[in-house]
This record gives sequence, C-alpha cells and structure tokens, in this order.
Amino acid sequence: MSETEAPLVLCAIRDGVATLTLNRPRARNALSVTLMDALQTELDNLAGDERARVVILAAEGPAFCAGHDLRELRAQESADGYQRIFEQASRLMLTISRLPQPVIARVQGPAWAAGCQIVATCDLAVAADTAEFATPGVRIGLFCSTPMVALSRAVPRKHALEMLLTGEAVSARHAAAIGLINRAVPEGELDTAVENLVAPILEKSPFTLGLGKEAFQRQLEMGVEEAYTYTTAVMTRNMCAGDAAEGIDAFLEKRAPEWTGS
Repeated sequence: MSETEAPLVLCAIRDGVATLTLNRPRARNALSVTLMDALQTELDNLAGDERARVVILAAEGPAFCAGHDLRELRAQESADGYQRIFEQASRLMLTISRLPQPVIARVQGPAWAAGCQIVATCDLAVAADTAEFATPGVRIGLFCSTPMVALSRAVPRKHALEMLLTGEAVSARHAAAIGLINRAVPEGELDTAVENLVAPILEKSPFTLGLGKEAFQRQLEMGVEEAYTYTTAVMTRNMCAGDAAEGIDAFLEKRAPEWTGS
C-alpha cells in the first residue's frame, strides 16, 4: 500500500488507551488538509468513546511533525485559502484541549512549527532525548503566530519569545527544563516513560479527570477571583458526584475504589 493509499491517522484502542498515530512519514507528518481532517475525525470520535480513557498522539517515521505542508500552503490562490487552513489547524488544537480525556504526546523525533504547537497543546508530553522542538517560521518569513498561542501558554514568556524570534531548535532536555514537555528520555525508554504516565491516570475516575481537565483549561484565562468562584462551583459539582463519594468511602475503608464514571 502506498503512502497516499494508507490511512493518514492510525487509531488503536487497547486497555483504556487510544493511540492516534500520524502516518505520513515521507512528508515528515506535515499537516496537510487531509491529514488534519483525518485527525479531527478520530479525535471527535474519541470524545464520546468510553473505551478510551487516555489518548496518546504518536507518529510514524523519523519526525513527529514538520508543521504545515508548505507546498500545499503555496498552492493556495487567495487569502481565503490560507485562512481556511489556519482555522482548521486552530480548531484541531482546540479539540485536543477540550477533549475530556488526558492527551499525551509521544514525541520520537523533531516537532517543528505546528508540530511543536501540537506538543504544547497536549496535556502531557514525553520525548526521546534525540528529539528537537522549534518554531522556525521566522526563518522563511512566516512568523509562527498560531503555534505561539499554545507555546506561550506552555512555557515562560522569554523562552517562548526566544524560540519564536530566533527560529532555532531546542533539545528535548531543554524543552523539559522550560516545561514544554514533561520528560526527555533515551529513545529506547520512550514507550516505558509514556506507560509510566498512563498507568496512574488509568487508576483515576474518568468523570473526575474530565471535569478537572475542563476546569484547568477554563480557569487559566480568568482572573484569580473569578477563577476561585468558578472552581468552587466545580468542586461542589465534583463533591456531589458518585465517584467522589465512592473515592472518599474507599479511602476511609482502606479499599480500592470502584468507579462508575459519574
């Protein structure tokens, strides 16, 4: 099967974990319109799939994602064409942020531009220590403005601006130090490191995780007083849930909780 005939995104669900794999390796998994369509469809399907309690974003080939498909961008004939592509990418990032399940990036190779944006957007990220991260658009006259949204919310301002203004790549170790990823590990230990993140998450109530992820994202954009008002209401809702009652009772009774997802 040729690359054009192969699925652009592979989906596998096993033991509560859904793995979505970008499958355009010859193009370094560049985000073409069709690849973004395929990834959007898979994410939308997973949002309501009770079999998937954690989502892993992975990639085939030597690169995680090279960003937007530049040949496809240059082939657009009007500003409307560019607008549609960037709006599509923005919708994709918002979907990752709003997915009820935690989303973990498994980064085996370079993540550039919109690829770096995906990593910054994911809730957690683990990378091989040979991976690199960059927002290199400025080097070709195209500032990485949409990747900047996720990057500037994931790392401190001066680190984000250094990446955006210079376009230079940073190592996985540096990415971990500034908070772009959670861990940088030897390439042979990447899957184990991802599993070590997944395992404790799978032990938790999926209802509580979904509620908490949504609250985390929403309170980031609020002032402190508004955030406390909002999260007080969230905690009240959480406390009224069956899984909170079960979790507290299980703790007091020194037994493992049995989650119902409500």
